[in-house]
Amino acid sequence: MDRRSFIGLGSLAGLLMSGRVNALAAETGTTGAVVETTAGKLRGTQRRGVHVFKGVRYGAPTGGTGRFMPPGKSEPWSGVREAIDFGPRAPQLDSQFHGMVPPEVEVMDPGGPMSEDCLCLNIWTASLGAAHKRPVMVWLHGGGYTTGSGAFTCYDGTELARKHDVVAITLNHRLGVFGFTYLADLGGAQFARATNAGMLDIVAALEWVRDNIAAFGGDPGNVTIFGQSGGGGKVSTLMAMPPARGLFHRAIVESGAAVTGAPRERATKSAEALMQKLGLQTNDVAKLQQTPMEQLLQVMGEMSGNGMPGSGSLVMAPVVDGSTLPTDPFSPTAPGTSKDIPLLIGTVETEVTFFPNQILDPIDDASLHAHVKQTLRRANDAQVDELIAVYRKGRPKASNTDLYLIIASDATFRQGVLVEADRKAAQQGAPVYQYYFTWRSPVRDGKLRTFHTLEIPFVFDIVDECKSMTGSGQDRYALAAKVSGAWTAFARTGNPNHAGLPHWPAFDETKRAVMILNDKCEAVDDPYGDARRMLQKVMSA
Repeated sequence: MDRRSFIGLGSLAGLLMSGRVNALAAETGTTGAVVETTAGKLRGTQRRGVHVFKGVRYGAPTGGTGRFMPPGKSEPWSGVREAIDFGPRAPQLDSQFHGMVPPEVEVMDPGGPMSEDCLCLNIWTASLGAAHKRPVMVWLHGGGYTTGSGAFTCYDGTELARKHDVVAITLNHRLGVFGFTYLADLGGAQFARATNAGMLDIVAALEWVRDNIAAFGGDPGNVTIFGQSGGGGKVSTLMAMPPARGLFHRAIVESGAAVTGAPRERATKSAEALMQKLGLQTNDVAKLQQTPMEQLLQVMGEMSGNGMPGSGSLVMAPVVDGSTLPTDPFSPTAPGTSKDIPLLIGTVETEVTFFPNQILDPIDDASLHAHVKQTLRRANDAQVDELIAVYRKGRPKASNTDLYLIIASDATFRQGVLVEADRKAAQQGAPVYQYYFTWRSPVRDGKLRTFHTLEIPFVFDIVDECKSMTGSGQDRYALAAKVSGAWTAFARTGNPNHAGLPHWPAFDETKRAVMILNDKCEAVDDPYGDARRMLQKVMSA
C-alpha cells in the first residue's frame, strides 16, 4: 500500500503531507480579536465562529544554558504579537514516527520546523473574557516521550469549543534527550535541577493556563489534563508530581499508563552512555549544552533502537528523582497528591494494530497458539491453550486473528491501565470511570479494526477531518457525539454521564463497571472478566 495514497483523501492528504496546514488555516480563518496576557498582547484568528490562537509562547527558548534545565519564563513583548501559526516542534527524529505508524495516522502529522524554542501552546475558545469561566481541557500529545506535537490534525480543538463550550488547548514540550536526560547526579550544583525537563515544561504550560486562561474565556479553577498513549503516560505522571498539584482538577488517560517511572540510577547510566557516545567525560556535563542540536538528534537515533519504549540504551521517560517525581506514579498505590482528582481511563480493543508488521490477515489455530506464546514469553503451551479457550468463550464470534490481537493488546496497553484504575479505586478518593472503545474502523478493508489512536477523532468530535482513520460512514457522528459529550461532561463536572449515554457508574473493585463505547454504548460489570483474570494469572506466573 502506498503510504500517501488513500481512498477519499484526495488532495487533502497531499496538503497535509506537504506541511501546508498553517496555510490552510490562514485561508479559512479570519482576523481575530486581541487578548492581553501577562507577557503581552496576542491577536488570533476566527474559524467557524471559534477564536483560535496558535504558537503562544509559555516559556523561554530551551537552547544553550537552558538545555536540560527547568523552563524559564517567556520574555514580555510590546505591541501585538500575531498568534496565527503553530509554533516549532520540539527537536525529534521524524524517522521514529513516520514508518512506525499506519499511513492512515501518519497524514495527521503536519510536520513543520523544529527548534529548541518550542515551548508553545494553541487555544480554541468560543468567546473571550473572564466572565465566561468555561472548563479548560489541556491535551498532551502522544508519540511516547520522543515524538509528536500539538499541531496534529486530529487534535484540532475547534469542535470542542464550538459544540461543547470548553476551552481546548494543545501544547509542545521538550522530547527525547532534550526533555529527559537526567543530569542531577552527574553535573554537580550547576545541574542539580536538570531532571524531567519535558514534564516540567508541561507544568509551566499549566502555570501559564492558571495565570492567563481567564482572558480567553476559561476557568483556571476547572482544568482537565487529557492525553493518549505517551500523553496518557504524561497525565499519569503529572498526577504524582508535587509541582503540578493544584494546576489541574480532572485527568483523562487514554491508552497509556505510567505505573512506574525510570529509576534514577538507570537514568544516570543512560546519561553517562550518551556522553561517552559523544566523546565526553562524565565531568564534562556543561559541554552537552554546547553540542549542536542535530548531533544530539543523530546520537539519540543511534542509541534509541526503533524509538519504541525500552528498545534502546537511552532513558527517555520521566525519572523517579525524589523531588519533581518523588515516587513511582501508580506503584505500589495511586498517588496521594491527586487523591482528590477524578480520573477517566480506558483503552481501545485492538491497540496493537497501530504498529508495523502486525498480523492482520487470517491465521490458523497453530499460528494463533504460536503468536500468543511469543507475546506472553513466559507462558507454557498448556497455559496458552487455556488462555485462548477462555478468550474464545467470551468472544465466540471472534476470528483467530481477532483473538490474537485482543490478547496482545490486553497484555500490553490494557495491563497498565487496569492497574491504574484498580489502584485509583482502592484509594477511595475521587471517583474513577473506566471505558473500553470497541468500534471498528472500516479503513483498509477493516483490517486495522480498533487501532491505537482511533478514539481521538471521536473525543475531539472531528471525524470528518480524520476520514483516513475513521472512514466516512454515517455511524461516526452519533458515536462522536456520545464520546465527546462524555469527555466534556467529565471536564465540566468530574462525571462523564450525559443525556446521550446510558448511566455510567463509577468503577470500583467489586462491580468493576466499564462503559463499552461502540454504536451501542452500554455499561457492563467486569466485561470479559474471566479473560482478564486468566491473563493476569498467566502473566504473573
